[in-house]
Amino acid sequence: MVGENFAGNIIINLANLPDFLRNPILKKRMMEFFSLPESDQKEVINNALEAGPTIPFPNFSKLFRTWLKILTTLSEEQREGLFSAYIVEVSKMPQKLIAFNLDGILEVFLTLEENEKEILANTVKRIINGLDENSKRKVMLVVPDNAKKHLKF
Repeated sequence: MVGENFAGNIIINLANLPDFLRNPILKKRMMEFFSLPESDQKEVINNALEAGPTIPFPNFSKLFRTWLKILTTLSEEQREGLFSAYIVEVSKMPQKLIAFNLDGILEVFLTLEENEKEILANTVKRIINGLDENSKRKVMLVVPDNAKKHLKF
């Protein structure tokens, strides 16, 4: 897989699909993530972090909303595993998050049902609060104040 951004290509293609196709395909890909070796999981995460900002935001926002909604249906262990993988990579290279439309991402999050927002916010807070102080500081530096307010940090 090295050298080619297969995950990034999949993400770009998923972003362009209609909802009725995007939902089941994305859920299947998300479930496959857990069966990958850790090195492949890291590669998928890094490829997704590279591909995300290259997708036109209207398409990305549909994909991101679908991803968030699917995350709320996963077990806490799975949700924490997936979010944690992203947060750990961002803590290593916070600049990867800066390339995203973070205000737009927050707006997508705010369109979710209240219970979905609560489920996701609780998981994210638990992961960030569990980071070592240096990693936590790096992540919190790139999280917009508006997002911190909604996540209740």
